[in-house]
Amino acid sequence: MKVLSVVGARPQFVKLAPVAAELTASGHEHVIVHTGQHYDADLSDVFFTGLGIPAPDVHLGVGSGGHGAQTGAVLTALDPVLEAERPDWVLVYGDTNSTVAAALSAVKLHVPVAHLEAGLRSFNRRMPEEHNRVLTDHAADLLLAPTEEAMRHLAAEGLGSRSVLVGDVMVDVCLRMRDAVLAGGHPAPALPEGIRAGEPYLLATLHRAENTDDPARLAALADALADLPIPVALLAHPRLVARAEEHGVKL
Repeated sequence: MKVLSVVGARPQFVKLAPVAAELTASGHEHVIVHTGQHYDADLSDVFFTGLGIPAPDVHLGVGSGGHGAQTGAVLTALDPVLEAERPDWVLVYGDTNSTVAAALSAVKLHVPVAHLEAGLRSFNRRMPEEHNRVLTDHAADLLLAPTEEAMRHLAAEGLGSRSVLVGDVMVDVCLRMRDAVLAGGHPAPALPEGIRAGEPYLLATLHRAENTDDPARLAALADALADLPIPVALLAHPRLVARAEEHGVKL
């Protein structure tokens, strides 16, 4: 069987890692297409090397842009790739612009689509990702749900007959990396100043536009994290760093 995975953003690279390993181990042909939605080396290359994912077979080089431009660019660039590769299945991950664009490209070319992490819902129609999730689920032929709640969402939308509960592949990655670090086969992550290995700390991320673009909200969130009774390691997402510098918010 030939499976073509389409990824383009950081969370998708993590989800891809265990899937790529299992497809290779089971003898299936696996083609990896990187749309380039996350094009910064810290948001892309480091995950392929750190998680042992094979290098992408195809780079679409879409890059940044508005939702319409990015989605349209993936559609335009992916169509000829699917026509050339003719996979048995196209596998899409999560809820990004790359996800919905790849699903649309595949179904229009009559290639079966499987959606990993199907059925998640925020019920917030202001979130672009919510529309990506719903549209992808309704276009896909096979819905791979991570939780029982996701299965209930799919059933409520009339999609239960093509849904399968498979669990959360992100947990697979966490357990694999934990075991590798404990066994000495993978270096433990470097901790920021003020955080000691073996002592409790929190890991936080702030990168959504709703939380970073408003100076007052970003400052309030940063202050709230700083006031917690245990140290917080705040991930330096490019959007967060740029907005903090722009707004004069100390992280």
